[in-house]
Amino acid sequence: MIDEAKPLFAQIAEQVEDSIINGTLPELSRAPSTNELSSFYSINPATAAKGVNQLVAKGVLEKRRGIGMFVKEGARTILINEYRTTFSDNFIAPLLSEASRLGLNRDEIIALIAERSQESGTSHSLDQTTAKG
Repeated sequence: MIDEAKPLFAQIAEQVEDSIINGTLPELSRAPSTNELSSFYSINPATAAKGVNQLVAKGVLEKRRGIGMFVKEGARTILINEYRTTFSDNFIAPLLSEASRLGLNRDEIIALIAERSQESGTSHSLDQTTAKG
């Protein structure tokens, strides 16, 4: 898990977010406590708390006094929307900029993506994603 380029608290938050997105930590379920996270990752509890607090501020987790932390209803949608925006900013915008520079139109870009997805074996999952929305 350790990525020297990112603070540990951010990595903790991302791990919890990934668990929410992939469904291993469902909405309304109990989330790992600060102590559990600090013990599991062998980090300072204050560092784990900073990651958890980041998720609370984002509206993904909520603290229930005396019971613990829980994944809020709608957390997965919040995270998917955030990741989708980040994906668009980091990948789609530069792709469109480069395509424009090369004089590629929309259909040519789509054809290139379809061709590449077939080569990499991801066309089936992309077709399912496109069909969903």
